[in-house]
Amino acid sequence: MTGHHGPMTSEPDNEQRPRRAGKNKRDAVGGPPSRGRRIRRRALLTAGGTLGAGVVVGGAYAVNFAVVYGNRKLTNVGDLTFENTLRIPRLLEGRRSGGDRLFELTARPGSTELLPGKQTPTWGINGPFLAPTLRARRGETVRVAYDNRLPEATTLHWHGMHLPAVMDGGPHQTVQPGAVWKPHWKIEQPAATLWYHPHPHGATAEHVTRGIAGLFLVDDEQDAEERTGLPRDYGVDDIPLIVQDRSFADDGTMELRGASTLESFAGVGSVGVLGDTILVNGVHDPHLKVTTTLVRLRVLNASNARVYNFGFTDNREFHLVAQENGLLERPVPLRRLQLMAAERAEIVVRMEPGRTALLRSFPPDLGLGFPTDRMDGGQDTFDILQLRPARKLTRSQPLPERLRDVPRPVEVPKGATVRRFRMNGTQINGKAMEMARVDVVAPAEAVEVWEFTGSSDGMHSIHVHGTGFNVLEYRGRKPPARLRGQKDTVHVPAGGTVRLAVPLPRWVDTEYPYMYHCHVLTHEDQGMMGQFTIARPGSESQAPRWISDHH
Repeated sequence: MTGHHGPMTSEPDNEQRPRRAGKNKRDAVGGPPSRGRRIRRRALLTAGGTLGAGVVVGGAYAVNFAVVYGNRKLTNVGDLTFENTLRIPRLLEGRRSGGDRLFELTARPGSTELLPGKQTPTWGINGPFLAPTLRARRGETVRVAYDNRLPEATTLHWHGMHLPAVMDGGPHQTVQPGAVWKPHWKIEQPAATLWYHPHPHGATAEHVTRGIAGLFLVDDEQDAEERTGLPRDYGVDDIPLIVQDRSFADDGTMELRGASTLESFAGVGSVGVLGDTILVNGVHDPHLKVTTTLVRLRVLNASNARVYNFGFTDNREFHLVAQENGLLERPVPLRRLQLMAAERAEIVVRMEPGRTALLRSFPPDLGLGFPTDRMDGGQDTFDILQLRPARKLTRSQPLPERLRDVPRPVEVPKGATVRRFRMNGTQINGKAMEMARVDVVAPAEAVEVWEFTGSSDGMHSIHVHGTGFNVLEYRGRKPPARLRGQKDTVHVPAGGTVRLAVPLPRWVDTEYPYMYHCHVLTHEDQGMMGQFTIARPGSESQAPRWISDHH
């Protein structure tokens, strides 16, 4: 990590540096540093266990809840110096063999300095932490050799990719230690910012937290890419941002398993780990050197549960140009952009010579009441990245008013099948995930309407494997601009419903399933997931509802 201290932004002092003592504060008003706070929480955990033997349960609950609730309003505002240069993940375009593009990926454990002077045990692909950015074009056949040198079985899921279920990398494509998995598929979707990560049933949160995650960029044909007029020089004006929160112990190890005994006793902590340290591309306290007047940020929320509400501290306008599964018809001007875990967005930001800009996550709108809103991160504020432009900038092409080669909206035919799913606790329609059970058999290439309704006191999202979708309605209304365009993951409003137009995959396979699940990874691991298979139209009733043991 570098030791260079660059200029800070010119926001008002009360916004940039609140009047609080200490560093890495976890409360809205003062308090000791977070490292000391973590020590205090461990002491209280022990005291709570001792206290519980001698007091009534209600009294112990009240004391523990007050401690936990008081410690769960997190911020790093005023603590960062943005001294570390943002690392750009290595771009891996693979080897060409005929019309195929070959990628060799090796997962192994390692050690990484994520915090100054601390070595953290990590996992990575082709490196000790995170994974390279993969890139391929529409129409190409991709072949991957995934060598698992981790100490336990895992998988590798191509999140947002349209491909056969047997190549999807879900929990049925387990890769044992020492084994090599070789999926292959033809890319049949428009340009998009996708990603890849493990998906072992019951252990996804831990594997992703340890560090297995990377972007997969799908490009259109060369002339189509150029016609968009968007910045496209990877690492120069086209920048990947993998945003993750982490919680570290004093020795540098990462918290992996979520709520502590104290938090569970207090009845909170159901979404797993919500960390007080933000990493961008694996870098803490980062800045990005900008050399062009427009910069395209491909933002991935790769956190396990945290919701970010991105914006700039000077309230500058930026433009949303793409959702998870493709470009929008026209750039959408925004000042805030909220992303659930696993959602992606491409935004274009205008820069001025020598004037820094600070990307911040403001408190997100979770739609939850007391106390869940604070417990699930709804009152947290984090500085993410300082953009540091040069004194002379290369002039970019003007941002076009309309974007070309945009995915067409999914058209729902009259009489389309409507499927309804209720998400509650860690179940969907009252059932927890079973590896052998098929929940839905659907006809190939049909367009259906899927409705997901959230519980009033829970934070949930939905991700559908093997396809993308358009949001038809959000809370009974036309979706806001930030939810238009083709997506593959979306927030399910608390106590409300999101209606999706889902074009089903074309690959018929009644033995290997796709998944639909909450992408709060702790919820997924605890069973908030269902399985669907694809049958020939008209044969759905004859398709098996149970999956054979050989998976």
